[in-house]
Amino acid sequence: MISFSSFYQQIADDVLAHWLEDLPKILGQWQHENKHGKLPSWEKVLNKLPNNCADYIDLENTVTIGKADELDASQRQKIHNLLKIFMPWRKGPYQVFDTFIDTEWRSDWKWERLKDHISPLNNRLVLDVGCGSGYHMWRMLGAGARRVVGVDPSALFLCQFEAIKRLAGTDKPIHLLPLGIEQLPPLDAFDTVFSMGVLYHRRSPIEHILQLKDLLHGGGELVLETLIIDGDENTVLVPPGRYGKMNNVWFLPSIKALELWLAKCGFENIRVVNEDVTALAEQRATPWMTSESLVDFLDPNDIDKTIEGHPAPKRATFVATKPIKPLS
Repeated sequence: MISFSSFYQQIADDVLAHWLEDLPKILGQWQHENKHGKLPSWEKVLNKLPNNCADYIDLENTVTIGKADELDASQRQKIHNLLKIFMPWRKGPYQVFDTFIDTEWRSDWKWERLKDHISPLNNRLVLDVGCGSGYHMWRMLGAGARRVVGVDPSALFLCQFEAIKRLAGTDKPIHLLPLGIEQLPPLDAFDTVFSMGVLYHRRSPIEHILQLKDLLHGGGELVLETLIIDGDENTVLVPPGRYGKMNNVWFLPSIKALELWLAKCGFENIRVVNEDVTALAEQRATPWMTSESLVDFLDPNDIDKTIEGHPAPKRATFVATKPIKPLS
């Protein structure tokens, strides 16, 4: 069974220690109630992976765990075969010894677009909401964060993250909790909070923004990336059915509308640091994710539209600051 005891030990003398009052019970309930039928078999696969077996690790420029000459061919093949069991791999890519996990998303492209526009992560406490398998968390750690915590309720993403962490070394200050943001105990402690690719999946985007704000301390920074559409401050697309074959897309605001939402939620110094149409080369099927991808979600006769006729995916990244409360 996946254990969170090392996380509890590492935060015992940290600003996150307050979470120890509630999180063990919440995560214990998750372990008891998790309904994913493959989780026990995935945990057995994790136990077959070698622990802390990589001498070379690069998290600053890529997520690279080990070099091919550190292990013999049979060991490398075993790791490759075990990692294949955790398909589909959606966010990455990862280089693990001589195995290149070519994920559906080139998440490294997104990181390159935003990394020079955010406050330096050196010695910062960072939260990544909706972190997937944790690719960006590793890049945050490589950028100097003193501790990175990610939350995502998917059991598969947790196992993918644990597989990479086991190979890289379980002592590293990086942790994925299989929870949604609404399950986190309130704690205004993080220096930087990321929410990337989450807002449009929330039934209440304003509530999500306020939840993110509540996890930041005064002066902390929010990095919010989401699908947007063209328009003025009153333009918001609410897809009547699916959007790009997704049935859980609720609100796609314009840039000006989302700037207004952030301001009404109390953020300041709001700025848009990137606007980008998702390219077919950035999200696609690969040998590590073999089902439908972006090309299948677009109109085959007009890739500027989704298959339902909505504007094709365009994303923007916003950076904003939570105000510091004045001394009373």
